[in-house]
Amino acid sequence: MSISVLRTADAWWVLTPTGAAKVNTMATTTAGLLADRPAILAATTSRDTVPVDGLDLVSPVTAPCRVVAQMTNFASHVRDTNGNPETVPLTFFRKTSGSISGPFDDVVRPGHVRLLDYEAEIGLVLGRQMPVGTTVTADNIADYVAGLVITNDISARDVQLPQTQFYEAKSYPTFTPVGPALVLLDADELKRFTDLRLQLRVNGELRQDMTAADMIYQPVQTLQALTRFQRLDPGDLLLTGTPVGTALSAPPKPVMFVVSLLPPAVKWKLFFRGQARNSRYLQDGDVVETAIATDDDAIDLGRQRTVVKYAR
Repeated sequence: MSISVLRTADAWWVLTPTGAAKVNTMATTTAGLLADRPAILAATTSRDTVPVDGLDLVSPVTAPCRVVAQMTNFASHVRDTNGNPETVPLTFFRKTSGSISGPFDDVVRPGHVRLLDYEAEIGLVLGRQMPVGTTVTADNIADYVAGLVITNDISARDVQLPQTQFYEAKSYPTFTPVGPALVLLDADELKRFTDLRLQLRVNGELRQDMTAADMIYQPVQTLQALTRFQRLDPGDLLLTGTPVGTALSAPPKPVMFVVSLLPPAVKWKLFFRGQARNSRYLQDGDVVETAIATDDDAIDLGRQRTVVKYAR
């Protein structure tokens, strides 16, 4: 049975039918908490609870940690960028854990950024050390993946695209909202991963709505590839890609071909001039809400709500 773990600045909590029960633990990190399973289980049966609405929740994934992300891992997203889902490679990039923020914190757009985008993603939280060479299979993946979280891979597109690398554009402070809950799953529940539906709304408008069945590379394949070269530790976070519906959308193929023949400076000038007219990019005061759950609510990662603020 899933267990929803919450975190405030000074404590860990477990969501129960009557409210939030405090976890009696000395753990200050996600890794430390995951190592104290008896304390988590004890909290699930506690009758000493407080209203969840009264808690000032922060990210249930603590920093520092590794934050690894998959690029273009939903077939719908690949097609929207004029790619072929059957040939797209399994590709990773890194984000700094300094970009992690709480599920209700403001997303702050740096002053030099103009094209701020959103990407609803399921985050895998590792619960066990995975040295390089670890063998991951469908039978043992639950030994390594402790649980799931809602994440939003905020992106500065006008920084990302000309640089042809993602690290800076996705690593500014507040660019990885996480939570509200770290939902710990057992092996049978993890098998329902593809049933999870990702939904993201901006000011109430549904922008992204797709299940994880649209993923090109599922978690077993992803971890098999990642552990060929990257060690992972308890508390590390893996973002698994976003579906179609982001503000950024590729121009039609004929336009892309013509633009590709232009010098880079001219190409990007024309591209960003067109993108500047795209009202789907995040604006000051926009409210971004992200929810991830199975359609029958048997697994529910909660609801994240952030407000976009422009740096002054």
